[in-house]
Amino acid sequence: MTEAPSPSGDLADLSAVDLLAAFRSREASPVDVIQAVFRRIEAWEPKLCALYDFRPEEALGTARDAEARWMRGEARALEGVPVSIKENIATKGAKMPLGTAARELAAAATDAPPAARLREAGAVIFAKTTMPDYGMLSSGLSSFHPLTRNPWDLSKTPGGSSAGAGAAAAAGYGPLHLGTDIGGSVRLPAGWCGIVALKPSFGRVPVDPPYWGRVAGPMTRTVADSALMMRELSRSDARDGMSLPPADLRFDRLDRDLKGIRIGLWRDPGIGMAVDPEIDQAVVSAARLFETAGAIVEPVRPFMTRAMLDGLDAFWRQRAWADIVLLSEAERARILPYILQWAEPGRSLTGADVYRGLSQIGAIRDATLAATGSYDAVLSPVAPVAAFPAEMASPLDDPSRPFEHIGFTVPYNFSEQPAASLPCGMTSGGLPIGLQIAGRRFDDEGVLALAAAYETMREPLPAWPRS
Repeated sequence: MTEAPSPSGDLADLSAVDLLAAFRSREASPVDVIQAVFRRIEAWEPKLCALYDFRPEEALGTARDAEARWMRGEARALEGVPVSIKENIATKGAKMPLGTAARELAAAATDAPPAARLREAGAVIFAKTTMPDYGMLSSGLSSFHPLTRNPWDLSKTPGGSSAGAGAAAAAGYGPLHLGTDIGGSVRLPAGWCGIVALKPSFGRVPVDPPYWGRVAGPMTRTVADSALMMRELSRSDARDGMSLPPADLRFDRLDRDLKGIRIGLWRDPGIGMAVDPEIDQAVVSAARLFETAGAIVEPVRPFMTRAMLDGLDAFWRQRAWADIVLLSEAERARILPYILQWAEPGRSLTGADVYRGLSQIGAIRDATLAATGSYDAVLSPVAPVAAFPAEMASPLDDPSRPFEHIGFTVPYNFSEQPAASLPCGMTSGGLPIGLQIAGRRFDDEGVLALAAAYETMREPLPAWPRS
């Protein structure tokens, strides 16, 4: 097969949509593509440290099988397309450290639902991607993995907790990457790495184990590729008792008339860090593009409160401490110090404290639905600041104030609404700025359709970074 062209002249940079077309026309093969991805990894990985459990020989064998299926006319939906999977999503035979050196390692007996759906669709799983300790940081800082960095600026973080996935997507380790999100963990790295991510409606993508607010979602370079992943990821799985019932979702139809739709513009969450003026202006400019296309744009007032964020923080601290207290002293000493300092106050919380903290999940849900319910979609920044130094655990690097940057993202985890991140510009320092588009509960298709519309309206973005 001859190689298909890409903007960079490299198969590693082709979208999944374009790869499938190239496989279908015999212009490229899955073996060509995975080898191009390996070359990209070889060039970038010593600097980025985005991967864990990289299995090139296994992936090459899967790509050869995919090539044979294409030749026999038996290709499946994602046949031969490379994909990485965040290391907290089980894949059969791989160990799951959850980002921390404190955890005993054992190989997973089976694929978790999202990994199973991608494998069943013929995707080539070539590696897991890194995450910080227990997934509780918005950075690539881990006591188990090497420090993960941002390809736009190696001195900066890619964000987290889907740190490796964000870095891998921006660097061109193939087109498809899978992350998880409980407070912004696919959207924050997407925003800081200049890629696309979708936090689906809660329960839209079955996961195992399920947990309040936790979802798995695609991380890609294009909206169409995220939609392509969602078509497979949203298939049902009995292991998730919190998942939504099967639905006839048309992720292959992303066109939408913007005339007359109501869009909220949310510029201040009400808590946390102030929004950088460059980021605010980029989001306002994005809203004006929707307005020019015929949408009705109205301001959304701040609705997050200190009680909500602090209550959630207390509940999460106690949840983390309940796991940490079971560890031996030697194991506990291997946890990232920031995480240990953050979780330790959980030991002194009373049952009433934890209950009050947990109740803020409901308060966040109710406030978010009330504030956004009259709109078809709401636009906001993904984060109030651009990517920060890679060695820092969070933008403030203070375990007593760990979540001052998630005021725009975390509400949608507990309101169960879909929310996408996609690039809307660059800072004067050359770092990506993320736009968040959130929609009504269960309207994952609508969010992706609006994201696709914005993708066509915005000004051209800079070329992807090179090693």
